[in-house]
Amino acid sequence: MLISKYSNPDFDPYQGESLVEPETGRWVAPTANGPLSAGLSLPGSKSLTNRELVLAALADGPSTLRSPLHSRDSNLMVEALRSLGVSIEETGDGPFGPDLLITPGELTGSTSIDCGLAGTVMRFLPPVAALAVGPVAFDGDASARRRPMRTTIDALRALGVDVSDDGRGTLPFSLYAMGTVEGGDLEIDASASSQFVSGLLLAAPRFARGLHLRHVGKHLPSMPHIEMTIETLRARGVSVHSPAAGEWIVAPGPIAALDVDIEPDLSNAAPFLVAALVAGGTVTIEGWPTETTQVGAHLARILPLFGATVTSVDGALTVDGGAGIVGGRSVAGIDLDLSEGGELAPAIVALAALADSPSRITGIGHLRGHETDRLAALATEINGLGGSVAELEDGLEITPQQLSGGPWRTYEDHRMATAGAIIGLAVEGVEIDDIRTTSKTLPQFADLWTGPLLGRGAPTTPSGLL
Repeated sequence: MLISKYSNPDFDPYQGESLVEPETGRWVAPTANGPLSAGLSLPGSKSLTNRELVLAALADGPSTLRSPLHSRDSNLMVEALRSLGVSIEETGDGPFGPDLLITPGELTGSTSIDCGLAGTVMRFLPPVAALAVGPVAFDGDASARRRPMRTTIDALRALGVDVSDDGRGTLPFSLYAMGTVEGGDLEIDASASSQFVSGLLLAAPRFARGLHLRHVGKHLPSMPHIEMTIETLRARGVSVHSPAAGEWIVAPGPIAALDVDIEPDLSNAAPFLVAALVAGGTVTIEGWPTETTQVGAHLARILPLFGATVTSVDGALTVDGGAGIVGGRSVAGIDLDLSEGGELAPAIVALAALADSPSRITGIGHLRGHETDRLAALATEINGLGGSVAELEDGLEITPQQLSGGPWRTYEDHRMATAGAIIGLAVEGVEIDDIRTTSKTLPQFADLWTGPLLGRGAPTTPSGLL
């Protein structure tokens, strides 16, 4: 991989040290000075935290979430549930924030819910709000209004819920809840997101007849996230089974109160583990679960395809990148179907752009409907640095080229920000326009990247990230 030095007149006088402009979030990504020898812990899983928050809110007694994620997405979920009448209190103190005590109450409407840019809030909460009494309005960031919501809206209407969206099939919309949802048989097309399935399954035990849900589309992305939903339901005593692919039956009944330890977010581990292949050396993530439904677990299989050595000892996962790309190691491209782990794609594509031969990453067409069109965004930003990335119908084709520094836009997407940081390890002068977007799922990203990963002083981070 050929890498040219950044020659813009605004060259970073701090020679790659991580600095954040508090007012704008602009961040010149730090370059790697040599092989890494890093060990770090990460905050809790966003996917698990928000699922457990919903189930705890619908449970038959209080639940405590230990080591939950505290980020913009999880805070939006907490505030949304509070607005529906659920008591959520902070208790104790952990390295990444307090535990949460959730005490269910009678769900009340006559409220509005800010979804921000959180897919879990906009897709998990409407079926929950349908169990309240009164009107509930949903809206979010301007970018959130571009994310597909028609499947949730049509599903609720089919279940007898009064929903008004003026035909948009997106935010904003409102529903008028009557306190009960009949449930029963329902067909949906969840091709755009597995969250449509998970949102319905999470609330289904509280439907009068439960739910017999069938997916009728051609493709269903991110199946591990649906498996995660099913496992969290079963752990609380809910009867869930899948008689056939794309079909789920949830029996009506109580959702048990449960105290839960939230696993570290393995998808957020992706940029840190990929860093070992770019910079060289080793990166260890502590607290790696032996068994998990998180898609980040696929990293242990994917990174060896690029030549990494992966070991797991005593609950810690280590990636050894050898000399690394920065140290002159040759890293071959790969052909990979990421349909089960699409949220890992930005990190994998960033790595592929630094490799020595072409890569083809497919099965990720649904990423066009995420925080931004991630396929278009990745292609645009890598190409803007001199790369060669072509969009496919359901993926990207990456032909490595000499890269040079320059602007890197995040499009309000946390995974675009971290992808830029990966490239910045090897390419001097990658200017990420707003590193604050990482507050969506990992507010500590810049600190962890500069400190535990690269072994430098903590950056000047912007305040008020959440």
